[in-house]
Amino acid sequence: MPLNLDHIHPRGRGGSDRVSNLALACIGCNQAKNATPIEEFLKGRPALLAKILKQAKAPLRDAAAVNATRWALWRALQATGLPVATASGGRTKWNRSRTGAPKSHTLDALHVGHLETVTAWPSKVLVVTATGRGTYARTRTDRYGFPRLRLPRTKQVKGFATGDLVRATIPTGKNTGVHTGRVAVRTTGSFNITTRHGTVQGIGHRHVRLLQRADGYSYTTHPEARHRAAFPPPPEGGGIHAGGI
Repeated sequence: MPLNLDHIHPRGRGGSDRVSNLALACIGCNQAKNATPIEEFLKGRPALLAKILKQAKAPLRDAAAVNATRWALWRALQATGLPVATASGGRTKWNRSRTGAPKSHTLDALHVGHLETVTAWPSKVLVVTATGRGTYARTRTDRYGFPRLRLPRTKQVKGFATGDLVRATIPTGKNTGVHTGRVAVRTTGSFNITTRHGTVQGIGHRHVRLLQRADGYSYTTHPEARHRAAFPPPPEGGGIHAGGI
């Protein structure tokens, strides 16, 4: 169902365009309400009225903090003496429409600010996910909060720690092959490795080789094409020139 932005306190009665004075409404409700005060329009639905009025009184401190941080960053960058420019989301969308690029986070970053043209864009993107560095808790609990098993006091087993990026080469057996991913260690020396294709269980530590120590993040690559339905070729000629914050 198509939705409209509706002013909680009608603009015809002095309402502003402040974010907290806006609410989503279907076209029918928006037209029926028109310039009627919200208290009168929803007098038969007190629960919904209370919810909307609570939203209207919500402070904008989070938005203010983001704006303050953005301009503080801008001033800090200007202080370096390097050229700095600002741009809006509308400029990014306009740039993207000129080059024929579909919408994705990667391509939005490529089309920020002043842009002459784009000759190519990446076929793969690196996705970084914060995973943390484990927990200090040495027990696992059931759904009621009672301990159900104890964890070892040391994080490393046979030189590996849960979260390390490893590669296991299995010559024979049901797990035959090369498996690359994040390891979950066990005191028995039989590890699990989570790859992009799933989790492989029961891999002996003798077959495992360390690629990277766990640093609190996971790294994967995704085809850029998976973020959109089509991949039209970029226009020919010119070079990449994008900048701004």
